[in-house]
Amino acid sequence: MEPTLDRRELLARSAGVAGAVALNAMSRGELLAGERQGGTPNPLAPKAPHHEARAKHVIMLYMSGGYSHVDTFDPKQQLIDKHDTSMGKPPAKDVSMGEGVERFLKAPLWKFRPNAHCGTEVSDLFPNIRGIMHEAALIRSMYCDHRDHGEATLQLHTGSTTVAMPGLGAWLSYGLGTFNENLPSHVVISEHLPYTGAQPWDTTFLPAHHRGIRIVPGSRPLPNLKPRTPSQLQELELGMLARLNRNHADQRGREGQLLGRQASFDMAKNLQDAAPAALDLRGETKETLKLYGAEAGDRTSYAAQCIMARRLVERGVRFVEIIDSVGACRDNWDAAHRDIASHAKYAKRVDRPIAALVEDLKRRGLLDQTLLIFCTEFGRSPWAQDGKGTKSRTHHPDAFSCWLAGGGVKPGIVHGKTDEIGNRVVENGVHVHDFHATILHIMGLDHTRLTFRHAGRDFRLTDVHGHVAEEVLS
Repeated sequence: MEPTLDRRELLARSAGVAGAVALNAMSRGELLAGERQGGTPNPLAPKAPHHEARAKHVIMLYMSGGYSHVDTFDPKQQLIDKHDTSMGKPPAKDVSMGEGVERFLKAPLWKFRPNAHCGTEVSDLFPNIRGIMHEAALIRSMYCDHRDHGEATLQLHTGSTTVAMPGLGAWLSYGLGTFNENLPSHVVISEHLPYTGAQPWDTTFLPAHHRGIRIVPGSRPLPNLKPRTPSQLQELELGMLARLNRNHADQRGREGQLLGRQASFDMAKNLQDAAPAALDLRGETKETLKLYGAEAGDRTSYAAQCIMARRLVERGVRFVEIIDSVGACRDNWDAAHRDIASHAKYAKRVDRPIAALVEDLKRRGLLDQTLLIFCTEFGRSPWAQDGKGTKSRTHHPDAFSCWLAGGGVKPGIVHGKTDEIGNRVVENGVHVHDFHATILHIMGLDHTRLTFRHAGRDFRLTDVHGHVAEEVLS
């Protein structure tokens, strides 16, 4: 007589491959929970904001590596007039100025020209983005606390330069939930891992279902999406597993962790159905593909990634981030260490698709509902990194530029100001904490009230800092 199976063995055998796939993905935090039949609560159901939200979705366009503000969005005539002029040696304690080596001002390599509608000046690196700046609020007074990539990347996403904390997308998911139970609330499109790896989209102490799901552009954007058993058999297996799990939860007072785990199984199945359609560009018109500069069958280009982001937002995903990183370490905007002229390569990759994304969202009636964030972790020095006449610029946390567009943003304005060479912020400074507070405010959240109790204290994205930049709000 065959021995009696305990519950663990029964689950393992009855769930089959489909259940194993779901458990495997769930253990990596890659699947999120949603509302399901049978009374399972939905931890990602839409939540009421603290105040009226100005936007419902976020698309964050992160340029990994640190682009030069004085070559892109912050024109400085003094750099042209005083090119190769010595600034002298920096004070010994002024780490941001370098290591005590004499610095020489360096002119930008590209001309700045105004947007035809609002006059905002942007360099020839971004001719297409310049063309949509009348839809954006350009912040020329950003600054942060660290000059190294890892720490600055962490701060841009989590507010912290040291201890790993939940990222912006996780906080938005926790505070607001999402609109589509079959798709994650928090998605990150990233061909290569950025500095600090997956930490920018982690949840740390927030519930795991708020963690970002990483999509890798290409033929296999998510693991285990294709069922390994016939659909009818999979339905039977998962149905039996759901009943067993419900009974198990009922016997234990419907404990939250058990219900969340059950919902993760359901999300695994729903992702198999919903994700491929959301990421499949074959339904896009030739006109749309041309607008972005994407080719038919394209699955990897930045243009394709921008279209994927729009398709995810159309389907109710709350937060989508595209991380622009062509390759690991310095095969990104940080190639400015070798030669600032390398910016042309990276700008060409993103300029047309980003401008198209703004135009596409607007024509579909989605721009007013979507907040676009164009950002990087810090700027670049107004001086040549390696001495007079050299080609490079080094890291510069004391001043850089980012912009916001879409829902809740006052279009066509410039906020903040740096000094005559772009070295320091001199007017309306926006620290990363202020940037986060402003983004949360646009999404209907008070950054001082969006808290989570952990280890005996209340944590928040902005820690004990942050002020909303009211001037950029519509």
